[in-house]
Amino acid sequence: MRFLQLILFPFAILYGLIMLVRNLLYDLRILPSGSFPVPVITVGNLSFGGTGKTPHVEYLIRLLSPGFLTATLSRGYGRDSKGFILGSIKSNVNHIGDEPLQYVRKFHTIKVAVDENRARGIRKLVEEFPDLGVVLMDDGFQHRSVKPGLSILLTDYHHLYTEDHVFPSGRLREFRSGAKRADIIIVTKTSKVFSPISRRRIFDEIRPKSSQHLFFSYITYGSPVSFLDDEIPVAMQKPTNILLFTGIADDYPLQEEVRRRCSFLTVIKFPDHHQYTMKDLENIRTRFDDLPTRKKIIITTEKDMMRLKTPEMSNFLKNLPLFYLPIEVNLHEKDKETFDKLILDYVGKNQRNR
Repeated sequence: MRFLQLILFPFAILYGLIMLVRNLLYDLRILPSGSFPVPVITVGNLSFGGTGKTPHVEYLIRLLSPGFLTATLSRGYGRDSKGFILGSIKSNVNHIGDEPLQYVRKFHTIKVAVDENRARGIRKLVEEFPDLGVVLMDDGFQHRSVKPGLSILLTDYHHLYTEDHVFPSGRLREFRSGAKRADIIIVTKTSKVFSPISRRRIFDEIRPKSSQHLFFSYITYGSPVSFLDDEIPVAMQKPTNILLFTGIADDYPLQEEVRRRCSFLTVIKFPDHHQYTMKDLENIRTRFDDLPTRKKIIITTEKDMMRLKTPEMSNFLKNLPLFYLPIEVNLHEKDKETFDKLILDYVGKNQRNR
């Protein structure tokens, strides 16, 4: 443990104990935790971001939306609004937040809602859409006021929760023992070629309960998509220079991917969910203009792109070769078959019981 972690360790113990008592109050039913007449799947983590929640929620949307009316429910991090809001094509990032806006723009057949009070949000969704088939609660692992039918816990292969410490000594939101509440644990950001030895090592490290399912996922990237036309992937020759800027918790997999697509990579990193300003964009443009070649482009993430879709910023960026890389996740080997069946069986069974 590093020196700063040692200094912060007493505060981490205090924070962890507060969360432990809170969870105990829910476990003893002193604090209420409600169930709902619709299947609820929560996707979350023990750490403060960086495990890949958004692409895993999108995986579930692709899996479930063809057969069930699907809704996502998020807090709407960084939005200016309050309370329950149903997203629409007219929504913007200040209205519902970047991740919900991304869902709205990519999936036209689902319902996208935000509410800081998740229990209220689910009730309103059920009231408004009687045929609702399933609610996907984004980043809801610590929202104990909702009792999900299935709880999915994500952990980064390179930063397993078993190797981390409670905030502020580490990045965990609660003690590692909180993982026992999960029905499914997914180790994210593994390599596409994943050996049985690595699988066994992680299994022995996490030691899931007999009732828990452990799966492994990996990231795939698509062709760049232009800022000007954000629905059409672009085939391009390998540029000499790429300027990459991101406002996400962990961008190391993206950096590795982009580095393979160019000769020289320049990185500008902003905080997670960064709200971009015109000064930020001017700095990005200056850094881009200083790159010593004409064969150069700018790349960011799809989530960051959502925060740049204001009239003023769009006008500033329209003459720049700005792209994002689409991202999807998939599961290894037989994990996909087992995981898909587990999810579909749960949702299908609870449709019949309604």
